[in-house]
Amino acid sequence: MVMCEYFSAASDEAAVGVLDEAGGPDPSVFDVLSLKDIDPVVVMARLEGILTDCTYDEARARPRSGQLLSDPEAEAAFVISVSDTLRDALATASGKRLDLAAGPFAAVEELRFTPTKTSELLHRLSGLARRAAAENRRLYCWWAL
Repeated sequence: MVMCEYFSAASDEAAVGVLDEAGGPDPSVFDVLSLKDIDPVVVMARLEGILTDCTYDEARARPRSGQLLSDPEAEAAFVISVSDTLRDALATASGKRLDLAAGPFAAVEELRFTPTKTSELLHRLSGLARRAAAENRRLYCWWAL
């Protein structure tokens, strides 16, 4: 199982700093959402494509989409950026829009979730994105294998 902790931080440096502590971002310091097995590169680009009506390749080409910010030679954990476009799409999406996106997102090959579980996940991600946007923070994923 892959551990994925999505969180917001004020800067790339602050985000990468979570690697100094065992276990990922500290919830007493960062706004953290634990989403096991939700790949920050492929799955998040697929979500961005669904929410912004673009192709997967267009989403992957956007700045900060699945960008490795930490040492590529690290063996335990990495910090990956989430695009600002996805953060903003999640932050501004209505509940109805998230529910409508849940069906196509549930069909993403890498997920294997029901639309109901996917809808819940999207609402939780949207909450994280709203709080991050309100505080002028970016989204990141602490990814541990």
